[in-house]
Amino acid sequence: MNNAKLQLPVCIILAAGYSKRLGQPKALLEIKGEYLINNIVKKLRKHDLEILIITNKELFDQINRSTKDAEIIINPRPEMGRTGSLQVGLRHLKDNFSKNFKTIVVPIDRPGFSNATISKLISLNSTSSPMKNGKGGHPILLSAVDISKILCAEPNIPLRDIIAPTRFEVNDNYLHLNIDTEDDVKLLLDYYIQDESNF
Repeated sequence: MNNAKLQLPVCIILAAGYSKRLGQPKALLEIKGEYLINNIVKKLRKHDLEILIITNKELFDQINRSTKDAEIIINPRPEMGRTGSLQVGLRHLKDNFSKNFKTIVVPIDRPGFSNATISKLISLNSTSSPMKNGKGGHPILLSAVDISKILCAEPNIPLRDIIAPTRFEVNDNYLHLNIDTEDDVKLLLDYYIQDESNF
């Protein structure tokens, strides 16, 4: 990871869950012959962002073999939830690269954001997230102050109970896509069919 680029937000992709409800790893969903995780990495790299993927030990080898331009680390306790996975990534960055940084958090199952939304998040400094029709969505930009709060929290506490992002309205029609069921996977495929720039 390039220290010089840490003046930009670092992107942490959360992909450590076991996807029990869906029945298959969300990171490895195939879209036009490519894994979802790879597609998200490519979209973020268009903005020249550094990327850190947090996954579990069962998925590590397959993601590591197929995914370029990202560092990948294992959350040894993914059962603790997303805040715990995020803490693993934040501690890794603090210990290895920088003591003061901001980061964009991208859950693997919330891929319906646009390039314009990423550009907006990059331009901000306070904790922020996009919203559509008054309802908040992802990704979330975390400020250095809120990163410290998250690192001090219990790993099983939902992120919404720790931080309060400032929201900004976006035109992302699939912002609220949350991949949990087979019907959601169909919506995901529709998303990429309707907007080729997402692939």
